[in-house]
Amino acid sequence: QAFFCLLLCIPWGSSCPPSCQCTERAGAKAVLCSSRHLEEIPKDIPRDVVFLKLDANSITRIPSNAFRHLSHLEEIDLSRNAIEKIDRAAFKGVAAGLRTLDLSGNRIRSIPKEALLALNAKLRLANNPWHCECALQEVLWEARLDLDSVQDITCHTAPREEYVGKPLLQVLDAGVNLCSVRRRTMDVAMFVTMFGWFAMVIVYVICYVRHNREDSCRHRDYLRSLPSAQARAE
Repeated sequence: QAFFCLLLCIPWGSSCPPSCQCTERAGAKAVLCSSRHLEEIPKDIPRDVVFLKLDANSITRIPSNAFRHLSHLEEIDLSRNAIEKIDRAAFKGVAAGLRTLDLSGNRIRSIPKEALLALNAKLRLANNPWHCECALQEVLWEARLDLDSVQDITCHTAPREEYVGKPLLQVLDAGVNLCSVRRRTMDVAMFVTMFGWFAMVIVYVICYVRHNREDSCRHRDYLRSLPSAQARAE
């Protein structure tokens, strides 16, 4: 009887990570893991969680399928961590229901556009050391960004020095197309490569012709010397 009583008392499917606090907000389950010195996303988050706060920790990466089993998730707060890498399939499984994703205040320089463009969530990407490139431009134009934080998406590095330190939105409003910059760079690199190969072929042909000409001259000189040698012998 004590065994069955114990089974009935276990909150099946509602376990809480040891370093977090599980509670309810407006009837929806919330898991609060703020400022808990976490270095990775906890594995044992309850499946029925709706609000997940992982802010102010030391998380460095969001791996593929990190939240796949959390189909009820509506809000994820990953702000003020040390995130540097986000895998392409990091938010796979939660794209449909997610309403808010906060990635502000991390160390993100670049992000696969596939990781964000599949989301319908409102994104906060401010205060990261962004490298302004084509993928980030596409995210800015196509994703649902939080309007209050768009101005804080600043170019920490960029293809051209004059973009550094400026809000990405300001750079794009000035008519800059980072995707065309990348294409021009690739075209120049391809042209240089093709020119290099072409130059190598020309040099090879010249050397080959010169070598054959020298061989021909030596052979002709040899043939000319044969009658003279024979005459001296007679």
